[in-house]
Amino acid sequence: METEVVTLSTPSVFHDDVAPELLNRVLSRVGSVIVGKEKEIRLALISMLSGGHILLEDVPGVGKTMLVRAIAACLGCTFGRIQFTYDLMPGDVTGTSIYHPHSGSFEFRPGPVLSNIVLADEINRASPRTQSALLEAMEERKVTVDGTTYPLPRPFLLLATQNPLHFEGTYRLPEAQMDRFMMRLSLGYPEPAQEVELLTRMQLEHPLDAIKPVMLAEEMANMQRAVRGVFVDESIKLALVQVADASRRHPNVQLGISPRGTLAWMNASQASAYMAGRSYVIPDDIKDTAVPVLAHRLMLNHAALLAGASGEELVRELLQQLVLPVHSRKGGRL
Repeated sequence: METEVVTLSTPSVFHDDVAPELLNRVLSRVGSVIVGKEKEIRLALISMLSGGHILLEDVPGVGKTMLVRAIAACLGCTFGRIQFTYDLMPGDVTGTSIYHPHSGSFEFRPGPVLSNIVLADEINRASPRTQSALLEAMEERKVTVDGTTYPLPRPFLLLATQNPLHFEGTYRLPEAQMDRFMMRLSLGYPEPAQEVELLTRMQLEHPLDAIKPVMLAEEMANMQRAVRGVFVDESIKLALVQVADASRRHPNVQLGISPRGTLAWMNASQASAYMAGRSYVIPDDIKDTAVPVLAHRLMLNHAALLAGASGEELVRELLQQLVLPVHSRKGGRL
């Protein structure tokens, strides 16, 4: 990966000293439930700080649902769970209007999506019609039922789990919905020593039962607003756009990174800096968030898929070709 030395005019003082401490406490408490997955937990918090949604894709039984429940328990937010099945209807997600004949009026009964944190479990087991019920909620933070629009609470975060596509009874998520997930994460199997530790922790009681809230929903919403104020130098923005543009012209790519993807990458980089206690983005922030933010947005052509290529490999290839700025010792900013 090429680099060039530039002096970036960025703030050198971080004014919110409490936020990193709170976030580290969340990391620690979630880590007591999900053993040996500190990187994945950190990326999940980065996505949440950015106001982005998360797609957890992995085989059953590795802790995807437990990760979501642990994060929700730490944040003290309202929590809704939707178990996606083939017969789930859009109204089961958004809510329905109930008619009362004695008064001649309708009453709206909100669905589980009208919560701060929503777990969409096994999202790709539902039909495309039901999956589409989430699109408005994910992008516009609102739902429309029978012509009436209802705003979602703030913060609103959707964490969806997905089984691999070759599993029985799964549907492929459409490209428009995949693009609305800020990150796609995979937990994977634990190492043998980590699995032994997991068995020990859960022998007498479930660690999730001992988790207490670390922060309130309002505090998370305030942090999300603070993340948007993290400084991003023009050279960093140019680097993001160069990767997106290169993906659109790559011979192995049928569908490249969208402008929504570029914006999500910048926001994730801001959240990464915020968690580190910085008020400005550095190249390491964009490198650390590139694969989970970008890989699932790429659609490779048939020839590339037959050759065994993957979105993750392509993102790493594009980063290797990128000229990234590094901090100047003289400037002392980054």
